[in-house]
Amino acid sequence: MKNELKIIYEQAFDKKDDLQYFFSPGRVNLIGEHTDYNGGHVFPSTISLGTYGVASRRTDQFIRCYSANYPELGYVELKLDQLAFDKDHEWVNYVKGVIIQFEKRGYTFESGFDLAIKGNIPGGGLSSSASLELLICVMFEGLYGFDIDRLEMVKLSRAVENEYIGVNCGIMDQFIIGMGKRDHAILLDTNTLEYKHVKLDLKDYIILIGNTNKKRTLADSKYNERYRECQTALKLMQSVVDIKSLGELTIEAFEANKHVLTDDVLFRRARHAVYENQRTLASFEALKKGDLLAFGQFMNESHESLKDDYEVSCDELDTMVYSMRQQDGVIGSRMTGAGFGGCTVSLVAKANVDEVIDVVSRDYLNEIGYAGDFHIVEIGDGACKL
Repeated sequence: MKNELKIIYEQAFDKKDDLQYFFSPGRVNLIGEHTDYNGGHVFPSTISLGTYGVASRRTDQFIRCYSANYPELGYVELKLDQLAFDKDHEWVNYVKGVIIQFEKRGYTFESGFDLAIKGNIPGGGLSSSASLELLICVMFEGLYGFDIDRLEMVKLSRAVENEYIGVNCGIMDQFIIGMGKRDHAILLDTNTLEYKHVKLDLKDYIILIGNTNKKRTLADSKYNERYRECQTALKLMQSVVDIKSLGELTIEAFEANKHVLTDDVLFRRARHAVYENQRTLASFEALKKGDLLAFGQFMNESHESLKDDYEVSCDELDTMVYSMRQQDGVIGSRMTGAGFGGCTVSLVAKANVDEVIDVVSRDYLNEIGYAGDFHIVEIGDGACKL
């Protein structure tokens, strides 16, 4: 990949430099969806697909950014003091947002840089934006010698989404990409940021990502809508229980006080947040015992809750998930990510994976009218300099 990146860089900028190379993975959330901004638990891992970058420092105040995934955009050129959001700049807005967050924390950019990237994260739902944010963070660490704590990178990357991009996301995506560890998942309490690296022993199973290839046109706006609905539900629950987040509620406490949620939509949103959080904790315990069948069943229950209570699934995701579940060797399948398109995650027996992909591909094409893609992924390290 380094050689490919070097060629991309030299063709984009028509020059040769002393280059540094970086990688930032995508992530898959095994279970615990839409719980991170509700103060609950999540259970994600990094994946072997991600965003690659090659960069060099300049001697002036200019920044030039090029993506091999957006060749029609060419390279975007701006100065270090030209950091206002511009929708025409597409992905480069994330670069600008990270610069702003570094400067807020007292870091000084004495000169600009040239950056070329290439990503291979499929579809939506695997956090390509957080992958890019952490890539920029480790790039600044490498290029400028900034001494910055990894957790601070995670927090400032989330701030880019919340304050600059305008998406009210939680911290899960940035956390796992920044703190990820090879062959491990992370059980993260998003309320306290306490976390545990968990060795992920899948035995005779693999993680299979299914990309629906449906563009998630509603994801950001609906994400913010769900956030607001949960905040409203929280305020109602706070009138009868002393909590700071829905993630603090046990199922018993929720059921005992659900009468205050007289609006059916708010009730279902809160029910998902509470039950999904408890499912995540139960899944962790099942995994510790080596009970993959129970873990898979919790994945299935998660999807039903996301479809019915949280209403973030869609025909494409449901078609792929339900076809998956009908195949021999599949013990769990669910949508992953914000929803309204994007990807599914399934646990599939190694011995059955080729047949599963073949049958589900055919079912999906026949039902939806266009093809999906499938990727067997491994669990690698978090964002790093190569």
